[in-house]
Amino acid sequence: MVSRVRVVTVRATRRGVAQWRSSLQLRVVTTALAIGLAAIAVLGLYLSTSVRDGIYEQRLAAIDREAAALTTQVSENFSNSATTSNGDLQSLLNDTVSTLTATSGSTAQDYFLLQEPGGTAQVSDVVSRGDLRDVVITDELRQANIASEDDQVLQAVGIPAVDDPSVVRPGVIVGSTVQAAPDARYEIYYLYSLEPEQETLSFVHRVLLAGGFGMLALLGVVTWTMARQTVTPVTRAATVAERLAEGHLSERMPGARGADEMASLARSFNEMAESLQDQIRRMEELSAMQRRFVSDVSHELRTPLTTIRMASEIIHESRDQMDADASRSAELLLGQIDRFESLLADLLEISRFDAGAAVLDAERRDLGDLVMSVVEQAAPLAETKDVRVSVRLPDGDAAADFDPRRIERILRNLVVNAIEHAEERPVEVTVAESDRAVAVVVRDYGVGMTKQEVEHVFDRFWRADPARARTTGGSGLGLAIALEDAHLHAGRLDAWGRPGQGASFRLTLPRSAGIQLGEPPVTMAPASHGLGARTGQVPAVHPAAGPTPTQIPDLSGQGLSDSRPSRTEPGEPELAEPELAEPELAEPELAGLDLAEPDERGERAGSRPATNDLEVH
Repeated sequence: MVSRVRVVTVRATRRGVAQWRSSLQLRVVTTALAIGLAAIAVLGLYLSTSVRDGIYEQRLAAIDREAAALTTQVSENFSNSATTSNGDLQSLLNDTVSTLTATSGSTAQDYFLLQEPGGTAQVSDVVSRGDLRDVVITDELRQANIASEDDQVLQAVGIPAVDDPSVVRPGVIVGSTVQAAPDARYEIYYLYSLEPEQETLSFVHRVLLAGGFGMLALLGVVTWTMARQTVTPVTRAATVAERLAEGHLSERMPGARGADEMASLARSFNEMAESLQDQIRRMEELSAMQRRFVSDVSHELRTPLTTIRMASEIIHESRDQMDADASRSAELLLGQIDRFESLLADLLEISRFDAGAAVLDAERRDLGDLVMSVVEQAAPLAETKDVRVSVRLPDGDAAADFDPRRIERILRNLVVNAIEHAEERPVEVTVAESDRAVAVVVRDYGVGMTKQEVEHVFDRFWRADPARARTTGGSGLGLAIALEDAHLHAGRLDAWGRPGQGASFRLTLPRSAGIQLGEPPVTMAPASHGLGARTGQVPAVHPAAGPTPTQIPDLSGQGLSDSRPSRTEPGEPELAEPELAEPELAEPELAGLDLAEPDERGERAGSRPATNDLEVH
């Protein structure tokens, strides 16, 4: 039960804190109420203390004066009375207490006449209320009274109620001494109740408390009203800004009429929104013209390019009849036409992504089989570069719904790039799977990448060093297209690099449409197989930019959710790989790194031996 109450309390506290943090108006009101409460509490404490001190000080001064007057009256009465026997003295004492009790001008509650210790008179003490004698008159009080001689002694006491002794009311007792007879000295005590003053003070406290709550409520209403008048336009502006961010460019902020600051804010905001809408419209028109231009030019170039290829192939077939320079030129001409065709195909593919016309032809395939096929295709290049390629397959099923053509294009780019930059060191391809996703990591131990290069590796036409010699050429669009292909599958493509320690690329795909990826089933930079060192990490996350043009159809028949998988935002801890982190090292400039796409055709870009050493673990 206690645990449940604690859980409910924690949840309520968290909801309250979340509500407080999300509402500017609530923060303003609560802050004003907190400050007002502190001010009212300080002021109330000061007023209460001042009133209490004033009431009690005035009352004690009046008691002191009254007690002194009564003592003088009793002393004169004793001086004017002649007592010759103990009986006369006893009668005098009784008459004195009776007279004091009957005196209408006295505010004392009770009176006590006590013979001083050591007195010889054979008379009894006279008290108006015997049950209070031992309660209010203590030995310490009597000693102090006797020692004070002519001065009065005041002491605060608690007076039990007559009807209920457990109830104690505040009071004060005043003591002095009088000479009742030549050989008889007596102590006289006056008991005063402070209950009226206590009731007055309680009433003042109640009034102050009610006034404080009233002022606090008034302060809350005033603050809420002012905050609402101030925050409401800001809230409307925030709502309109969110709508604008969602693409509703026709949204405008109301309340632009008027001459106050809020109307000026509304007018300025609407002018900004109109300017933003105009700029975005012009940029969209320009972007559409650019995409249309690229698409039209690419399509228009296909016909003359086909004619040029046919002519170049005829020239290339007749190169044996030419001299050495013309023969070499024919070979170069055909090679450059291949690259031109590859670039043209890449431009057409990019234009499809930009136009949102890219579609998936998804089917259920095993990712491990596709990886083995890609590695076998890259075997001649790997043997030419003297690079050993190893593949590690998972024990479980790595099947998923994806477009084989697009995923093969991604894997071919990653594997060929790794071979190109491995510098005769091993290249490791790791396939992993989980309940929600399948992944491939392509790892090389070549020149690596700096942190800045990792951040730009997926940019279009970007190269770390355009002058770096390559075997397979490339258009500079390969990794950009690979990233778009991954986003089209609602997947992700991540990069890692370290200068001199190699680079790693990870492709993660959901097993089926509607499945959120979550944590990838394999780390970005696994430990080296044979090199012995665990690499440090410079992670880079490349989320999808905008909506995915299409969605993988649900081929599993299991009724998965139609919701889109969540996309990784920049800076998510998913790729932090803490188990691989090491102290940050100085990153020297990396000369000559080109991670642009290799030639997808790969048929005329250098000689290829027939086989390559494949290690499957």
